[in-house]
Amino acid sequence: MNEITVKLKCSIAEIKEILKNKKFDIESSYILDDTYYIPQDIDINKLDIRDILNKAILLRDIEEHFSDKGMRKSTKLTFKKKQFTSNGDIANQEKVDCGVTNKEDARRFIEVIGYKSLMNIKENGTIFRNGEMEIQVKDIVDGDNLIEVELIENSKNYDTIDKLKKVINELEIPIDTSDYFIKKAEIELAKLLK
Repeated sequence: MNEITVKLKCSIAEIKEILKNKKFDIESSYILDDTYYIPQDIDINKLDIRDILNKAILLRDIEEHFSDKGMRKSTKLTFKKKQFTSNGDIANQEKVDCGVTNKEDARRFIEVIGYKSLMNIKENGTIFRNGEMEIQVKDIVDGDNLIEVELIENSKNYDTIDKLKKVINELEIPIDTSDYFIKKAEIELAKLLK
């Protein structure tokens, strides 16, 4: 596991102000537009949400805005595979990305090999940094407000999940501490299945 993701108990505007007051600077912002595709023969009403998502391919549009480098757009195919512990925490996560030069060609390719569109999730994000610590503020369109903090290899302060939890709690950010492994795709798929 390489990250924690938690729900915010405040608005996006409030968390941005809180982080600025805690000496975090905005490094960049982004717009993420993910369309989830699953094999056509999957009956989503007969499978567990995690089983469905473990078979999904994402067609991902990313628009990144950097304070010093301008803007960059990219499209890629992403496949994620997650393994969970018995209590629902993510035990292991793998991700493979493949750059795409034409989104429509990629969409047609996915459909020709037998996949169908499942759902679309849009996210507006802002990345804050304070020294080596980075916090992503995630505004899920028509969804939850989240923050994500990733492990930093070769860092004595941020190299384990427990250390990340401790640091986030010490910042006294208004978060829901009942779950440090929020999975936005699971939440959105559960809404779709209702």
